[in-house]
This record gives sequence, C-alpha cells and structure tokens, in this order.
Amino acid sequence: MTHNELEDFLSEKGVKPTANRILVVRELMQVSHPVSLADVETLLHFSMDKASIFRVLELFAEKDIVHVIEDGSRSLKYEMCPGSSHHSPDDQHVHFYCEQCKQTFCFETMKVPLVEIPEGFRAHAINYMIKGVCPKCAR
Repeated sequence: MTHNELEDFLSEKGVKPTANRILVVRELMQVSHPVSLADVETLLHFSMDKASIFRVLELFAEKDIVHVIEDGSRSLKYEMCPGSSHHSPDDQHVHFYCEQCKQTFCFETMKVPLVEIPEGFRAHAINYMIKGVCPKCAR
C-alpha cells in the first residue's frame, strides 16, 4: 500500500495516521504470521522505542486493526484483522504454536469452533491454539 492508502486505511478505522502508526501498520501488513512486540521492534530496525510500539499495538487492538493472540510463549502476538469493519469471535481462526522454533502460524481457513456459553455472558474474543512441532522442525 502507498503512504496515502495507509493513511486512508487508518482514518477509516478511526485512527489518526501519525508517522509511528503508519510505520507499524506497514510492517504488520507485510508479515505472513503473527508477530510479537519484539518482532515489530526488529522489523522497524529499532527506529521506535518499545513503549511507543506497544501503545500503537494497543490502539490497533482497540480499533479492530489487529488481533491479539496469546500463544503460551509469555509474549503476545499481533496479526492484522480481516478486512471487515466489525469483528466477532466467529471471525477468529485457529493458530498453531511450534514449541521448537517458537513461531506462531495462522490456519486462516480453519475457523474457531463456536462454543455456547451460559446466558448473560458475552464473548468478545476466542483464542484457539494448537501446540506442537511445525513441519520444518519435525524434519
């Protein structure tokens, strides 16, 4: 995406397109798997401090720009949300965490199974994580 398209994307999501936010969203759109805060810092070649990156990621999560994934590695992972403007738990897909290389993979075509919860409860997120060894590490 061009700089102007990134600005428009953020504006449509209700986010003021600052330089830092544009840098972070550009990197997130280029990765093929969920990334941690440290990964984003590395992708940005340490041009932003961790606290600034964290604030951007938190804002993006609040505005449904990214999903936050807890893969059990004690490090949250972030991935771009699908293109729709409203997200519900049934939009979520399954993730796989490789216990050897520590990478989290998206199984985008595998939807998280719907689970009925007791009346009065409202879910806003579901985390469905499979753990094991990826094909590369299994060789």
